[in-house]
Amino acid sequence: MIQPAMILVADDDAVARELLAEALRKEGHHVEAFSSGEAIIARGRQGLVDLVLTDIRMGAVDGLTVLREFKRTNPNTVVVVLTAFGSLEGAIEAIKQGAYDYLAKPFKKEDIKLVVKRGLDHCRLLRENARFRQELKSKEEWPSLVGSSPAMLEVYKLVARVANGRSTVLLQGESGTGKELIARAIHTNGPRRDKPFIPVNCGALPDTLLESEMFGYEKGAFTGAVGTKMGLFESANEGTLFLDEIGELGQGLQVKLLRVMQDQEVRRVGGTTSTRVDVRIIAATNRDLEQLVKEGKFRNDLFYRLKVVPITLPSLAERREDIPMLVHHFLQKCAAGTEHAVCGVLPETMALLTDYRWPGNVRELENVIERAVSLSHGPVLTPEDLPKVIRQGALTETETRYPLTNPHDEVSLTLEEVEKRHLIRVLKETNRNKVKAAKILGIDRRTLYRMAERFGLDLGEEAEGTEEKEPT
Repeated sequence: MIQPAMILVADDDAVARELLAEALRKEGHHVEAFSSGEAIIARGRQGLVDLVLTDIRMGAVDGLTVLREFKRTNPNTVVVVLTAFGSLEGAIEAIKQGAYDYLAKPFKKEDIKLVVKRGLDHCRLLRENARFRQELKSKEEWPSLVGSSPAMLEVYKLVARVANGRSTVLLQGESGTGKELIARAIHTNGPRRDKPFIPVNCGALPDTLLESEMFGYEKGAFTGAVGTKMGLFESANEGTLFLDEIGELGQGLQVKLLRVMQDQEVRRVGGTTSTRVDVRIIAATNRDLEQLVKEGKFRNDLFYRLKVVPITLPSLAERREDIPMLVHHFLQKCAAGTEHAVCGVLPETMALLTDYRWPGNVRELENVIERAVSLSHGPVLTPEDLPKVIRQGALTETETRYPLTNPHDEVSLTLEEVEKRHLIRVLKETNRNKVKAAKILGIDRRTLYRMAERFGLDLGEEAEGTEEKEPT
């Protein structure tokens, strides 16, 4: 059943206006018809409007003026322009200025129904998105979530629902999808917002060092422990501890983490007494924990302790409609610190960015935009400002033999296969320069070496005390 909507129609042709209004009323919508641009603009200032259909050519106040006014005063109202064949160029200009779609006269009733249905779906999505983003606002300033796709809307809904609770959250998704950003959003919008948010990368340190970091240690607990150190659990007391790359945690630490989650107590390395802590845990992984459980590499009981509220973040390939919004967001962020302002993107450049697979997801997109802004010689990004792999759609030998597929194709790859192929491509593009490769991937070199070891890739030995530098 179609949900009734408030629709305004403006056309100085009385016959066309009434036929259109009557067709929409038969669909169950509330429709008001106007003969001029002035009248429909005045009506728009009086209350909520879901969708506007306006003719392009209407006396003194034309359809483009109507479009601009509604975009200014009612940004979530969807505007569809009506055009005769001779004014098709005006309709295209209206699309560029933000019109949702256009109908060419004479139009069929089925065409009207289809455009209006899609427009209203878009309108509801915009309003739902705005409502849930409003729920996520807090008094403190934090990096905004970018995206209004249906996939991200589902994430916003879950974040809004779990923020006020204390349940453990498990964030799942590919590398670069923004899991730490979501974790911070949950913390910042909950009752612990005034307490610490402490992130720890479980794959960045050996287990022995990670244990002393997480649980702390007493003086003399091991060689080099010249004093007492508070662990991250104690530091995060009454706040949130974000355990990133939880799938990299060794078996011994898995047991200790499970005990802390069960007892809400920690014991420092070398200590004899336990300390009570109140910490909300948010964990994140880009690995398949269920598969690790089957392989005996991850404890089943810990997995279910972590997976109280699972949230899966979509890959960028699953929300391509968000790419233009993300591109402009990163443009504003990157261009602020440059000598020349980059304020836009050529359509052909945006097409390349939208069509690319983005195995590194949002993090890779941000790095590409930062690089493009640095190299750009003009106020808009051109295709020449993009890396060759995006510009030419080049594939590595591995990808040619085993092409990456769309997530909805019948043939799909495991997350580890995607990671391995992306790592191979980045190493090839950087001529195996570890510093550059780690920077593009958004990780440190230690994690790069661990990934390479996991995938059986030889990065070459690095002499102790030497440091590889990025070429100038």
